[in-house]
Amino acid sequence: MATGSLEFSTLTIPHQIRLIVSQPLSKNEIVSSDEESLILVDSDDRELGFLDKSACHNGAGVLHRAFSLFVFNERGELLIQQRAENKRLWPSFWSNSCCSHPRRGESIETAVGRRLEQELGLNIALRYLYKFEYSASFEDQGTEHELCSVYCGLASSEPVINTAEIASWRWIEGEVLTSQLDTEPERFTPWFKMEWERICGEFPLAIKPAK
Repeated sequence: MATGSLEFSTLTIPHQIRLIVSQPLSKNEIVSSDEESLILVDSDDRELGFLDKSACHNGAGVLHRAFSLFVFNERGELLIQQRAENKRLWPSFWSNSCCSHPRRGESIETAVGRRLEQELGLNIALRYLYKFEYSASFEDQGTEHELCSVYCGLASSEPVINTAEIASWRWIEGEVLTSQLDTEPERFTPWFKMEWERICGEFPLAIKPAK
């Protein structure tokens, strides 16, 4: 696994990617902490208790509830983000539009809307696609062991990026993304790679441009 020091500018970026060089629509807000209480579950998504986020990611990880969002625009391009360099796990890696966890006492639907607004400044309808369990370790820093619900949605406006969470972002065509994932998989988060493959195979209508 590569370290988290990559710069996307070192990639060979095809002309199909619309690179955002300057983004005035941004904010900087702390919206999460290692102390927030996450929801522990079993593989059938039955709640087992609660544990702070830091402890959930220690060692081999403790299975907890999570979600992952794929936001497309009307051209069918996907919004991807580069994770902030101060992230404990996969810092500066490229990932899907948004991902996080519901907190103790919070439904996953409420959490999805909250995080979408906090991280991307968007308020859009999202469609549930599927749920899956995965485990992935990042060097000696910790492990993500999540039961993750995957959603997709369509944005008609540009995001307002929270720079406390996101280092950079861009819209990217699906075919270009698939090529990048095939040729340079070490630059992307493991859950993103798993999710994109399944979305392309099982939910192709989710990535078609709006008419």
